[in-house]
Amino acid sequence: MAKTRVAMELGMGTSLRAEDYTKAAVRALKDALWHNSLSVADAFGFPRDAMIVDIEIAVQKPDAVDTNAVKAVLPYGKGAVTVVKGGLDVPKPDGAGKTIIANAAVLVSFDMERRHHAVIQPEAGR
Repeated sequence: MAKTRVAMELGMGTSLRAEDYTKAAVRALKDALWHNSLSVADAFGFPRDAMIVDIEIAVQKPDAVDTNAVKAVLPYGKGAVTVVKGGLDVPKPDGAGKTIIANAAVLVSFDMERRHHAVIQPEAGR
């Protein structure tokens, strides 16, 4: 068996006033997840808990994100959270604080075999 990706979802979240990187990360994950209803588990005959969900969050201060709070958003599946430097910190016009923007990429996979299909070559002379 091999980990095979079947879907990718993208999201963006903000913390407008609280300057909370975890809140922005959670909102980015929810943005990615709440716009979709994946039926791939049913299509492949897997239980939903068999989903392998890799979450990558990008913010300017990765160490400020509580990965357990982000992972707790998942409705099902086995999740892993990685936080990297990215996103944006946008200063307020008056200089009193910043708005935090987080980006999320959610990769959904299953442990299954890939099937390789032969390429059919056109017959010569056609």
